[in-house]
Amino acid sequence: MSRIASTLSALESAGRKALIPFITAGDPDLSTTVPLMHALVECGVDIIELGVPFSDPMADGPTIQRSSERALAKKVSLRNVIQVVAEFRKTDARTPVVLMGYANPIEAMGVEAFADAASKAGADGVLVVDYPPEESHDFAAKVRAVGLDVIFLIAPTSTEKRIRAVGEIGSGYIYYVSLKGVTGAGHLDVSEVSRRIPAIREAVGMPVGVGFGIRDGASAKALSAVADGVVIGSRIIEEIENSPADQVIPRVKALVGSIRQAMDSQEVAA
Repeated sequence: MSRIASTLSALESAGRKALIPFITAGDPDLSTTVPLMHALVECGVDIIELGVPFSDPMADGPTIQRSSERALAKKVSLRNVIQVVAEFRKTDARTPVVLMGYANPIEAMGVEAFADAASKAGADGVLVVDYPPEESHDFAAKVRAVGLDVIFLIAPTSTEKRIRAVGEIGSGYIYYVSLKGVTGAGHLDVSEVSRRIPAIREAVGMPVGVGFGIRDGASAKALSAVADGVVIGSRIIEEIENSPADQVIPRVKALVGSIRQAMDSQEVAA
């Protein structure tokens, strides 16, 4: 059983839901990334999605686009991101790490070389936004061969055929995009998400995490009542962007800690 699967299974047994933060590696700088990851763990997060900076992050809104731009300005590469995972693993052997990004850097490095390096560094999963499941069988096979989970996005507009395709080759968990648009967009309709999740979970046969549009403890708490996990990214990136360098970690900890508390209150109430 993978580290992601065992983490989610333990949470289910305990009646808890996964808190999955997203940060961009190298933002605000590379030296802060590993300490920030450890700080997130101290707040009670369960899985970390670590963004690979890319020059054209088409699924991301302006906030995460700017985080990629800041990291790229500091010459942060895919190999640097893999090194971050290896450094994190020196003192944390428990928390799953998912590398999230786009196909171009992986293709430039070579899929097999990437998968081997990521696995050896201690990564647990890969989410490539622009790899559609119907065209990803070869990629998924190469990644799974070295023990990495392959995570896919499902959108409100996804067809039953697409959802079935994800269920066939995906592993770990499914990332359900809670609204139409890019990361950081508003207009989160919790009732609509609640309606869709049971059918998606049944179709894919694995846990479902929900992201996009989640900005605070209240929305995370509401979604944790129906989803297996909650992904929050843009709001964390905003906190990083708007904090003085010496306040990035404490402010992110305060934000993420409040979200964890809100989710736990939902679980206690349940």
